[in-house]
Amino acid sequence: MTLTELRYIVTLAQEQHFGRAAERCHVSQPTLSVGVKKLEDELGVLIFERSKSAVRLTPVGEGIVTQAQKVLEQAQGIRELAQAGKNQLAAPLKIGAIYTVGPYLFPHLIPQLHRVATQMPLYIEENFTHVLRDKLRTGELDAIIVALPFQEADVLTLPLYDEPFYALLPTGHPWTEMKTIDTKLLNDKSLLLLGEGHCFRDQVLEACPTLRKGEEHAKHTTVESSSLETIRHMVASGLGVSILPFSAVDSHHYAPGVIEVRPLSPPAPFRTVAIAWRASFPRPKAIEVLADSIRLCSVAKPLPRNA
Repeated sequence: MTLTELRYIVTLAQEQHFGRAAERCHVSQPTLSVGVKKLEDELGVLIFERSKSAVRLTPVGEGIVTQAQKVLEQAQGIRELAQAGKNQLAAPLKIGAIYTVGPYLFPHLIPQLHRVATQMPLYIEENFTHVLRDKLRTGELDAIIVALPFQEADVLTLPLYDEPFYALLPTGHPWTEMKTIDTKLLNDKSLLLLGEGHCFRDQVLEACPTLRKGEEHAKHTTVESSSLETIRHMVASGLGVSILPFSAVDSHHYAPGVIEVRPLSPPAPFRTVAIAWRASFPRPKAIEVLADSIRLCSVAKPLPRNA
């Protein structure tokens, strides 16, 4: 039994004439007749009652043709699914991003991506790196945007852009008199940091050579399970100073004269933001378009294409 034979009997049932049915199926009349007879022999029943003047369905043939029509419709549905699958930009993409990237990247990324992939909306999740890693591995996310280093078996990683760190100060702070801030100064107890679990916290601590982990809690005010925006508000209130990635520097609603930003002295510390996805992910074109869109819209310094 083949789909071609099923198409023959459905068409013949509609036309009730071997010649017209053969014409619709783009075959000769003998070919169609042989196909119908072959199916009847295989099933062991007559599907059609034949006479010199007409071709009619037998009672059992009516049920067979009805079922054949359903099979042909389902086969067409499979073809349509496969055709849709050829367009890798025609389905939602599940994206994860770390907390210190997502809020500053997505407002720029989504309009850019919509221009080049209008049929690929994003499902978005922001979370810690270790949570995103687990969801990428289990297939709950298709790709994640993280800070390097990031290594995972059977996962590909592509660096996207470098992002320098800046000092965030309340207006009137003595350091606002400086053009750049030396990281050696960032060791007093008023430095506000994100809580445990944020990779950006670890990167800031690593960037400050005078910090010693054994004395970290005695020297620094930490904001557990918080966000860069919460820290920005506390800096604005005069509680202390902090460090921001460049993409977060101008993403606020404060009027001039409330907070100040200063670059860190050369060589300024930075982080590299990258995209990671499973090597087996079947939509590489979607990853390529996403990565290119991130590069185009990033407010940070992009990396060269061959990086």
